[in-house]
Amino acid sequence: MAEVKRRLRMGMVGGGQGAFIGGVHRIAARIDDEVELIAGCFSRDPANSAKTGAELRLDPDRVYDTYGEMAKREAERSLGDRIDFVSIVTPNSSHAAVATAFLEAGVHVVCDKPMTFSVGEAEELVKLVEKTGLVFVLSHNYTGNAVVREARERFQKGEMGQLRKVLVEYVQDFLAYPHEKEGMKQAVWRVDPKQAGLGGALGDVGTHSANLLEYVTCERITELCADTSTFLPDRTLDEDANILIRLSGGGKGVISVSQIATGEENALRLRAYAADGAVVWDQENPNYLGYYRFDKPRQTITRAAKYMSKSSGAVTRVPTGHPEGYLEAFATIYRDTVSLIRSHTDGNPVPPRDYLVPSVYDGLRGMQFVTAAVESAAKGSVWVKLP
Repeated sequence: MAEVKRRLRMGMVGGGQGAFIGGVHRIAARIDDEVELIAGCFSRDPANSAKTGAELRLDPDRVYDTYGEMAKREAERSLGDRIDFVSIVTPNSSHAAVATAFLEAGVHVVCDKPMTFSVGEAEELVKLVEKTGLVFVLSHNYTGNAVVREARERFQKGEMGQLRKVLVEYVQDFLAYPHEKEGMKQAVWRVDPKQAGLGGALGDVGTHSANLLEYVTCERITELCADTSTFLPDRTLDEDANILIRLSGGGKGVISVSQIATGEENALRLRAYAADGAVVWDQENPNYLGYYRFDKPRQTITRAAKYMSKSSGAVTRVPTGHPEGYLEAFATIYRDTVSLIRSHTDGNPVPPRDYLVPSVYDGLRGMQFVTAAVESAAKGSVWVKLP
């Protein structure tokens, strides 16, 4: 009988009362029953952190007032008791500091996007991950969708031919109204440059868009030209951006993002057109992939169908006709993280560039993308090269 491996022990920084994404991470981590949450510092407010810990039925001794205290005290525990990894779900400005504290304490990391506040912080984090050899996963959750992985595999295999044009659109109406003036926590920090960083919509949904594009097509954005806009008074960060891009294989594309698109909910769409075919995916209808070729009728590929690739089938949990979506894609990020940590523990670490989930290098790419787009827009929409 095969050995039954224990659940990995997770800690969390951020995600206290009033937060959105922390709850999503906690649900996703539990879906495959490979992870248990045992510790956390859920807020900069110790009372909020304690109350959240109590609601989550955690041992009060494992609920901390600061992330620094948490990293130190967890590292002092025995190997059989300490957390295996930490999930960082704080506003952007603290990602780098929190990740650094835990990596230096010998703890693997899952970090929400964007990875850091600046390119400089991202470069330092890359160096630290390379130095420690620890697992670092960036939670671009859409890469965990089974249909997205099917699209990626078709590009990886070369069956699509040369990529010619890519269109990625990610539009919402989340910030079409000044929710920050009413104290909505999720809006307050997103419109504050001191917490969000250089980019508004660029950092929040633009990084998802650029990552999805590079993930599916297996190409890199080499150059961009951006036009950004801010419409609501008293805001300084971009709410809307349109970006022309050039790709490593010679193709071109457009990324269009907005958080003031009235009536749109979470409309992330990718269309990739290559010489021998095309793929089309819509996050709001996530179980289907449009697949088009010149020599065949238009096809709609269904998640969990028998003709799906092994990489896609491996992250499918229920049969066709039973929808999977946002939470299951997030759960795949955690499932893959568990696999990476177990390989590391067994003495067979996977190089970050070979991860199927986004790594610290993808986090650096995201910050380079945001920085280049902001620079381009500030200079009158000039072309800016990416490293």
